[in-house]
Amino acid sequence: MATTSLSRLPEVMRGVVLTGHGGTDLLVYREDIALPLVNDDEVLIEVAAAGVNNTDINTRVGWYSKEIATGTDAANVSAEDDSVPPDGAWSGAPLAFPLIQGADCCGRIVRVGASVAATRIGQRVLVRPMMRPPASSPLPYWTLGSECDGAFAEYVAVPSREAYRVESAWSDVELASLPCAYSTAENLLHRAAVVAGERVLVTGASGGVGSAAVQLAKRRGAEVVGVASPEKAGAVRALGAEAVIPRGDEPAVVLGPASIDVVIDVVGGPGWPPLLAVLRNGGRLATSGAIAGPVVALDLRTLYLKDLTLLGCTVQEPIVFENLIRYVERGEIEPVVSRTYPLREIVRAQEEFITKSFTGKLVLVVAPSV
Repeated sequence: MATTSLSRLPEVMRGVVLTGHGGTDLLVYREDIALPLVNDDEVLIEVAAAGVNNTDINTRVGWYSKEIATGTDAANVSAEDDSVPPDGAWSGAPLAFPLIQGADCCGRIVRVGASVAATRIGQRVLVRPMMRPPASSPLPYWTLGSECDGAFAEYVAVPSREAYRVESAWSDVELASLPCAYSTAENLLHRAAVVAGERVLVTGASGGVGSAAVQLAKRRGAEVVGVASPEKAGAVRALGAEAVIPRGDEPAVVLGPASIDVVIDVVGGPGWPPLLAVLRNGGRLATSGAIAGPVVALDLRTLYLKDLTLLGCTVQEPIVFENLIRYVERGEIEPVVSRTYPLREIVRAQEEFITKSFTGKLVLVVAPSV
């Protein structure tokens, strides 16, 4: 396994290791983690910054398991519950512990495998978090920080094809806010085929995915209505929403029934059923999250009598991430970073993340120079 490096690299690195499903006490900061090996088709990235996402917490507590059919979000799954099963990954397969999480990665390539051009060394890159699975894997997707080690460490090895060079004035921290949230949002809009002139309702519009969806829908020429708490309404409007509905209000009561073409939902929970009432006949609802609870009620008469289309969105075509890189490089979207933390303070970052008291993204600084 021949490799080419920019310079001599250390044999160990600093990072955060998840040792099992449960509470934040299972996030262990270490300074003696072995440097990742680089396969022939891979690159080694020196991580500069890594965003914090819902999936980090969901995976830690085992929330993705179908045995946890709760009506609440991941923050309310008991870390002390010994019945939390081992199938807590996105794919439903057991996770291999210890695991380095982190789906958002911005950094620079410092080593390449034998089949990768040495000219890639030194490139600043973003890693596509929803990667294509290895040929040997039966899983439908391969997520950075879940099915393989991620960006909560100084170095990470990924397939070269999943490391996208980016030429932008955005800082490393700003770029690290993009991969998971913005690719999820763009995939929702891509799958729902949102076009100019349509009216789009975005739930959770102040969060990482929601704030990205507001911008990306506006970029497509849609009229955007956000759902957010009153204190965050101004920030959501600044991102491009023409109106903001207070969280908890029924959209059809505020906007009128059948007044929305597309709903982009990352919230779920008890507020999900009323979303169908606000959709016009033939409307679409795309979902990729359930922070208010994964179990919802559905009146099938509403679904079929209104000819609605419901879209569950996880797997992403490569064009989704390729388009995001172009949007950044052309200056068509903006980063929304609320606060940064050093990597060793990941517990504090996750505790703030759970409060949802901020707009946009929280980002962990990995490289001291950032």
